[in-house]
Amino acid sequence: MIRVGASLLLGLMVWLWHGGQSASQTIASTSPGHEGRADYVGDAACTSCHGQQSMSYIHTSHSLTSRPVNKDSVLGSFTEGRNILTIVDSANAAGQPGLYFKMEEKEDGYYQTAVTGFDSQLLTHTERMDLVTGSGVRGATYLYWEGDQLFELPVSYWTDGHRWINSPGYTNGTADFSRPINPGCLECHASYIQPLSTDPTTNHYDRTSLVTGIACERCHGSGAEHIARRRDGTAGQAILNPARFSRDRQVDLCALCHNGIRREATAPAFSYVPGQPLSNYFKHLPVSTAEHPDVHGNQVGLLERSRCYLSSPQMSCSTCHDVHALERPAAAYSERCLNCHKWQSCGVSKKLGHAITNKCIDCHMPVEQTNVIVSETGDRIVQASMRNHWIKVYPLPRSKPAVKH
Repeated sequence: MIRVGASLLLGLMVWLWHGGQSASQTIASTSPGHEGRADYVGDAACTSCHGQQSMSYIHTSHSLTSRPVNKDSVLGSFTEGRNILTIVDSANAAGQPGLYFKMEEKEDGYYQTAVTGFDSQLLTHTERMDLVTGSGVRGATYLYWEGDQLFELPVSYWTDGHRWINSPGYTNGTADFSRPINPGCLECHASYIQPLSTDPTTNHYDRTSLVTGIACERCHGSGAEHIARRRDGTAGQAILNPARFSRDRQVDLCALCHNGIRREATAPAFSYVPGQPLSNYFKHLPVSTAEHPDVHGNQVGLLERSRCYLSSPQMSCSTCHDVHALERPAAAYSERCLNCHKWQSCGVSKKLGHAITNKCIDCHMPVEQTNVIVSETGDRIVQASMRNHWIKVYPLPRSKPAVKH
């Protein structure tokens, strides 16, 4: 975290030092990746006026959803004995070749190596871990560069249990280093990268254009003119403030990444402009009519089914979430519910009493396993759990019958 904070402060110092240049000329020079994007200046430029929000935001999952691999960002143990993920144990494989992965820290970086075959004849494949995606709340997946092509590595880290696992979706028992990362994947895990093709399935990029994490300008739009006006005292803000968007446009901004499972892109990745209708960039596919749709990536879609959302014209994602701050414990979100609902009217309030005021979220937005993020690793199945954003009354868990003797 210190390294991130230092980079923001360094950008601020450079900006102040070169105060005579235009905002776009000066600040863009301190923001690698933005050179080819007119008027985008990078997060460091926001710090001087918005220090509190900036210093809070850099610790959030949005900000940390992609980073270069280094000692601060890489997760998982690289110590001998804990850096091995065994998929097929050759000693107990009944004549089949063994397969294991070894994660190593070397002087020039971090690496994954697949080792397969028999003791007398082993084949290996090694690739460097270049990028980490995922904030680490649930886990992290690693990517590597081969020239200008970007691929996913076969081994990920799972926070629950502090263990290495097969990257979700990989076929168990394989060592696949060939899964391409297309622009649509990066659109929700990075602020920008320049594809070298208009093909939406491409994984060829200008490596120098990559801006990791979700930066300020992903939600607020390009900032050079805003900074220039503030510095020169020119009237007008020239910046987008999502709080001033209509409810639909506020929700669209979140839906860009949090309702992405039932749509088809109709515009290039990274072309979405905050405040514009998301339907200008994506075609909606038929919505699932299942009574209990999967919770992954569908937070907005599930919220929009909720009676609370339908009957509260002002309710949006920001009603509960402060994007500039760390997520709070579930009990803290119950306070939002009690702005509209009396806890005494809950059907189980007589049983639980005032303690129910801490349980609104856990009862009405339960945590559930998703069938989308699943890893089959050796003889284990790992599934992510996510909070269901369809706010409603769910059946109470059935109590176990008493054991008769």
